[in-house]
Amino acid sequence: MAENRHKALGLSDEKVLEMYETMLLARRIDERMWLLNRAGKIPFVISCQGQEAAQVGAAFALDREKDYVLPYYRDLGVVLTFGMTPRELMLSGFAKAEDPNSGGRQMPGHFGQKKNRIVTGSSPVTTQVPHAVGVALGGKLEKKDFVSFVTFGEGSSNQGDFHEGANFAGVHKLPVIFMCENNKYAISVPVEKQLGCEKVSDRAIGYGMPGFTVDGNDPLEVYKVVKDAADRGRRGEGPTLIETVSYRLTPHSSDDDDRSYRAPSEVADAKTHDPIITFGAYLKEIGVMTEELEKEINNRVMKMVNEATDYAENAPYAAPEDALKYVYGN
Repeated sequence: MAENRHKALGLSDEKVLEMYETMLLARRIDERMWLLNRAGKIPFVISCQGQEAAQVGAAFALDREKDYVLPYYRDLGVVLTFGMTPRELMLSGFAKAEDPNSGGRQMPGHFGQKKNRIVTGSSPVTTQVPHAVGVALGGKLEKKDFVSFVTFGEGSSNQGDFHEGANFAGVHKLPVIFMCENNKYAISVPVEKQLGCEKVSDRAIGYGMPGFTVDGNDPLEVYKVVKDAADRGRRGEGPTLIETVSYRLTPHSSDDDDRSYRAPSEVADAKTHDPIITFGAYLKEIGVMTEELEKEINNRVMKMVNEATDYAENAPYAAPEDALKYVYGN
């Protein structure tokens, strides 16, 4: 029998199965959205495929009752963990009136849901980083016990918003977790053409915070480092920079042709480290998941995805007279 790594982290068998199911749900929603896009039914997809382990591992390490998350556009795994439903995500994809993010006004991937403390994002990359720092500052001033968690790609780690946010958080010892989901490409630019240093986490020392680089295909490794960072933040010890290294298994978005900048063999090799497969294999190896249970989980997930698709496809669009609703204060 393989080593039971999750017990050492204080995670029950039920909890890791829930993590696996959430990862699989993110993947199946994403795959369905690609099919809908190619069928001309939804306008745009920006994928989480290959990054589910980092997203779900991190989100499970946070307190879903009080922490704030500021996800970037690929973070299906984070928002599902924090309470957004497959139906709500599909309503967003179809741009329907009931879309909780924006009432059908925004592109997919611009997550925002007040009741679950998912803070809305914007199209220019990295703008969520200073917002996360502001949320943490507000919490510290009001003596509230929460951390703010923000994600971004490695391309975003080169933007001014990241550096300003990280510096401010470091100076003021704010309870922020900066998690860079390094998927090796900023659209078509490979990571070696983006960074002058070896790792994104090397930058942490300049802002007076610890930095860690972990395997983004391993949800347990990500869980551990995010849990430690959250505990640090709650103790008043300030921010942490975490880099999760994985690989983007799809083109940048449904409007991108990745064959122009990376070899199919590179993508094929990355698929052998697919976190859905490797985490599933770990759960089977230690006897937590059987073939039968795996089928049962997949069937349950597909039922959710099918129901969400049917509901969202048939839901009404927003009325034209509501175009300015929420845009201006009354």
